[in-house]
Amino acid sequence: MTETTPESRQSEALSLVPKAEAAQSMKDFKSDQEVRWCPGCGDYAVLAAVQGFMPQLGLAKENIVFVSGIGCSSRFPYYMNTYGMHSIHGRAPAIATGLASTRRDLSVWVVTGDGDALSIGGNHLIHALRRNVNLKILLFNNRIYGLTKGQYSPTSETGKITKSTPMGSLDSPFNPVSLALGAEASFVARTVDSDRKHLTSTLQAAADHHGTALVEIYQNCNIFNDGAFEVLKDKQQAQEAVIRVEHGEQIRFGAPGEDGLGSKGVVRDPATGDLRVVDVAEEGTDALVVHDAHADSPTTAFALSRLADPETLHRTPIGVLRDVRRPVYDTDMNTQLEAAVENHGKGDLGALLAGNDTWTVAG
Repeated sequence: MTETTPESRQSEALSLVPKAEAAQSMKDFKSDQEVRWCPGCGDYAVLAAVQGFMPQLGLAKENIVFVSGIGCSSRFPYYMNTYGMHSIHGRAPAIATGLASTRRDLSVWVVTGDGDALSIGGNHLIHALRRNVNLKILLFNNRIYGLTKGQYSPTSETGKITKSTPMGSLDSPFNPVSLALGAEASFVARTVDSDRKHLTSTLQAAADHHGTALVEIYQNCNIFNDGAFEVLKDKQQAQEAVIRVEHGEQIRFGAPGEDGLGSKGVVRDPATGDLRVVDVAEEGTDALVVHDAHADSPTTAFALSRLADPETLHRTPIGVLRDVRRPVYDTDMNTQLEAAVENHGKGDLGALLAGNDTWTVAG
């Protein structure tokens, strides 16, 4: 696959969106609305990161749109000083698809949650991903239903005791990253609300991508599911629990080994082709997998996503798992429309409705 620079990819992804006339700051993207999330909610950190990151794009605020569904995270558009829409439960990807397809001069962002996107909105999500529409999806995952007061969600661990599952959830949780990779998403990443630097760099990579970009953000609900991601945030525990992946780098993690790098690593089992975790000191460095986010096939990225334990989140990969180029839906759709107009002229809706395929029923 042809390698491209971040600058050239951003130029392609945002080439039709008008640029801001003057330098912008974080303040320019703060609306006048009172932020109404619970004190201590992880949504505040994500909002601050997005508001602080937007000026880096240098785009006219009037050409940026945030579309949300229903849920705590879906209040997001109120707090951004851009255009936005608080839409219908689970349907944000569908509405955003219409916007991105017909208004290519817009930078379209979807804000959704694990319940909104993966329950009632599941089909809308996977079809947006497979179509590869030029939009960015931020999926806030707190592994609980927060707005409706603490029921288990599609990402809650098996056995989760909540108001709706007092004897423990019987469902197996979705892995949103695995789901997106299975839907052939061209960009898939995961980050954490409290890691501002990593969150910002991941948002930048998503913005640079031409096509649908899904970013799963682990976000703490301190009221109904506090500490759900503590193993990934506690400095000592995170050494063994978090696998940070970077394109072109060997996949290593854990406490530092003799060479100062992670003492654990990921290798491919020659017999099965599966990925597994090994001690670097025992296995050696030559066998370690080098992360290739630009690989045509999502097979390795999917295998990497399956290393995470669904119950404890131990060995969770963080970073950009996939970032590939493939045809973008809205680009191809508009090419078809231009060809149709060139070959057949502009259509007449009135003539179509009253054409030869209509008839009159006598009274």
